[in-house]
Amino acid sequence: MNLAFDVASCVRATSKFSECTKCVQSCPVDTIEIVDNIPSFTPSVCIDCGGCVGICPTEAFSLTNFSTVEFFFELLEEERPLISCKKNIPCIASLSVEHLISLALASSEPIEIDLGHCGACEIKEPLYKQITDSIEEANFVLSSFSDKQILAKEIGYNKEEIEASDEVSSRRDIFSLKNVVKQKQTFDEALVEDEAKLFEIDSAVIAKIKDKNLPNKRKILFTTLKRTQKPKQYEILPQEEVSFVSQKFIDASCTNCQICYRICPTGALSSNGKFSLINFDAMLCVKCHLCHDVCEPNAIGLQDGFETKELFEPSQRTLASFNIKRCNECGGYFTYKGGEKICPRCKLEEDEAIELHRIAKGFSL
Repeated sequence: MNLAFDVASCVRATSKFSECTKCVQSCPVDTIEIVDNIPSFTPSVCIDCGGCVGICPTEAFSLTNFSTVEFFFELLEEERPLISCKKNIPCIASLSVEHLISLALASSEPIEIDLGHCGACEIKEPLYKQITDSIEEANFVLSSFSDKQILAKEIGYNKEEIEASDEVSSRRDIFSLKNVVKQKQTFDEALVEDEAKLFEIDSAVIAKIKDKNLPNKRKILFTTLKRTQKPKQYEILPQEEVSFVSQKFIDASCTNCQICYRICPTGALSSNGKFSLINFDAMLCVKCHLCHDVCEPNAIGLQDGFETKELFEPSQRTLASFNIKRCNECGGYFTYKGGEKICPRCKLEEDEAIELHRIAKGFSL
């Protein structure tokens, strides 16, 4: 089993309000499911396709025998950069839109993707749609500032030494499992793989969640864009056509509860020392939707369009600002909206004291 899962990187581990199910939707064998709000899977059922790796916005999933970072640099060294499941990758779905854009920009030769084996693949759905959607989106974004494109072809690449065999079905066949179980150690390992792998949020995971980390695929995209010539003019792309990054706004219903920027996994949302601002860096956003999921008044929204200028000239924008005052009672800072200078906590305690006094007075009468 080569699929690995970093619980701390998963947005569902960060908040019970997260609605992200991308890994579940991409799994072709339906082994990934949400248990106690956290993704789980059965190792023996997993076929190591990497679809969840390519679709996860925070790279919580990975394959121990395949590194997308190493693949990126190795492919650029090839005379003919061809991506094929029969040559150099578990499945094309393991590459994200960001990987495809970065490869197209960084390569001196056209990047080709071999779709020749997808039609006969037993696990075609939903991976095939994920692959074609990623290629289409990558080419759409590229067309806004570059003449480079990802070339999807029905090549059907096949080395002489690669025998045509259906490893996918055999791995899920219980009879093939009996054939390889010849020693107790192997048998024990097989039993473990047949059990659902569950993940818990312990103190170590909680400590790691607090760290703000940018996925490697975004770092690669940053590096590639820095080496790409800026276009003469920038465009605005429909936000629904771009899956990996966004631009946001915050409306007047925001209460400055601080949850959105405290919970943002990459630090795209941030504030200052007095918590009087909410800033946003579009190119740090991975569009995981977590900030929207946790916002009680639904004050955070997506702009209708994404400005491609952000790809080449990233900026930090202030989405909201607040009048911060010191509480007359406790001396702490709070968001002041007029009236008495008392923070919500002290106001609540004051109201409770008044109510208790009223009740006590009623009893004495």
